Amino acid sequence: MNSLGLPKRPQDTRVVVAMSGGVDSSVTAALLREEGYDVVGITLQLYDHGMAVQKAGACCAGQDIYDARRVSDRIGIPHYVLDYEGRFTRDVMDDFADSYLRGETPIPCVRCNQKVKFRDLLNTARELGAEALATGHYVRRLAGRGGAELHRAVDPAKDQSYFLFATTREQLDFLRFPLGGLTKPETRALAGRYGLEVAAKPDSQDICFVPDGDYAAVVASLRPGSVEPGDIVHVDGRVLGRHRGVVHYTIGQRKGLGIGGIRGAEEEALYVVRLEPAQRRVIVGPRRALARSSVAIRDVNWLGPDLSEGESLEVAVKLRSAQPAAPATWYPGPGGTARVELREPQHGVAPGQACVVYQGDRVLGGGWIAAATA
Repeated sequence: MNSLGLPKRPQDTRVVVAMSGGVDSSVTAALLREEGYDVVGITLQLYDHGMAVQKAGACCAGQDIYDARRVSDRIGIPHYVLDYEGRFTRDVMDDFADSYLRGETPIPCVRCNQKVKFRDLLNTARELGAEALATGHYVRRLAGRGGAELHRAVDPAKDQSYFLFATTREQLDFLRFPLGGLTKPETRALAGRYGLEVAAKPDSQDICFVPDGDYAAVVASLRPGSVEPGDIVHVDGRVLGRHRGVVHYTIGQRKGLGIGGIRGAEEEALYVVRLEPAQRRVIVGPRRALARSSVAIRDVNWLGPDLSEGESLEVAVKLRSAQPAAPATWYPGPGGTARVELREPQHGVAPGQACVVYQGDRVLGGGWIAAATA
């Protein structure tokens, strides 16, 4: 077995590396090249990079394609740019816009991994004769009794397992994540040792096709005429003001409501508690109104032990990427659904976000939040 767990010698093993032009994927390619693998670098053009090139730190933009090519030349591997713009628009950007219009809070990075990188690019890698597709994600793929398992990265500050919950068992068999055991400073140090010009390049912070962070403007551009004003309503029924469109709000939001607090014995801060897009209403209330104990999940991708409907499993779940995992009980349901009962109520549970399931460091899978109740 070689270092990737494959039976051939590295020089007889072709590996495609998904190269975004950032330091992580660049080091991934350089590491594998140093070990002697037959490495092929592929960068995806996902959207009109003429606009994005003006924004530093945006993934898969014009500058990033140029950086990926320079790295490939530096380490001596072939590099190809594939035009996936049509697929990306259909499977990621359109889904993003429609989710917001349904009153959800989407995660386009998960959709991109699920529908573009780990489906379409993986198939392309196979067509090129590769035996693995490697990425610069900070997550670990470990061998378990039942096959490959997905685990958190060693560096908790960089762990990206939340965004990879939709990886299927078949995809996990083909994928490799060489950086899962490294910290970010160690990765940058390797980039310096390899002489890569991207060694100090900043990490991407924004959603790649929303370079200025204005999600509502992107939705309005993709779905002209769909962003309409409406009422901001307190949970007790009082109309407190007007909004510019439901797409400007997400569950748990406090800032930017423009209505202040409710004065009583003392002023009480208000949060977005619920969105009603059909009625064009934003429902607000005190923080306690956000508490949710039961979460309905759809489109489950399961990587854990086999469970039948009616069984349950004690787990920990992450309901937002920046929140810590919370103890819960997982109940599988019919047709790719599940129910999560939280040991302690959680705040800001938003439809459209992911519920990712863990036992220790292992990712058991997850699904999309459909609804949540107190």
